[in-house]
Amino acid sequence: MLDLTLLPAYLAAVAIITIAPGPDAAYITAVALERGPRAGLVSATGMALGMVVHVTAAALGLAVLLRSTPAALFGVELVGGLYLGWLAVSTIRSAKKPPTEAPEAPPERRILRQAALTNLLNPKTVLFFAALLPRFTSPGHGPLWLQLLALGLIFLAVGFLWDSTIGLCAGRLGQGLMRSRRTAVTVNNVVAVTFATLAAFLLQDALATLLAA
Repeated sequence: MLDLTLLPAYLAAVAIITIAPGPDAAYITAVALERGPRAGLVSATGMALGMVVHVTAAALGLAVLLRSTPAALFGVELVGGLYLGWLAVSTIRSAKKPPTEAPEAPPERRILRQAALTNLLNPKTVLFFAALLPRFTSPGHGPLWLQLLALGLIFLAVGFLWDSTIGLCAGRLGQGLMRSRRTAVTVNNVVAVTFATLAAFLLQDALATLLAA
């Protein structure tokens, strides 16, 4: 079904894309540091649910269509940038609240939903599926959609393993750090700056896409 001669190169590409810092890792780290390992795993699961949509879209050919439509790509980058900006503002506001006004832990459904949305609006993932995934398919190795589906599932499995590792490690670290109010505020501020920086990069990419259209 897959061209095994291309598999090592594909796995290397998946590893690089997965490990590279981005919105997904930032969100999982932020949630896990504040809420613990379980919330980190819930976030990783939400990212995997978003990946299911990416994999399905790739198998149906929608990812390539999105990449070839500047307006659609601009929309993903713009909405993704604005969403990360909103996460940055929300994180800062949460960090500035006195301990007596600290918000209750969000339900796991909300964490799951926000994680899935973060992944769906991650242009890095969209472009990987649109630009790189087809390069690892070969004629004579079965239907194209089936090859894309198999490659996408490999990406999903590697991504979930990495995201779960981040969630568990950050969650255990956070259980110690968050006992200090000052440390908790510092961590939240760092996460907020990370969200804001990623939002700025996405909005810059959206502007470049708009100008190039």
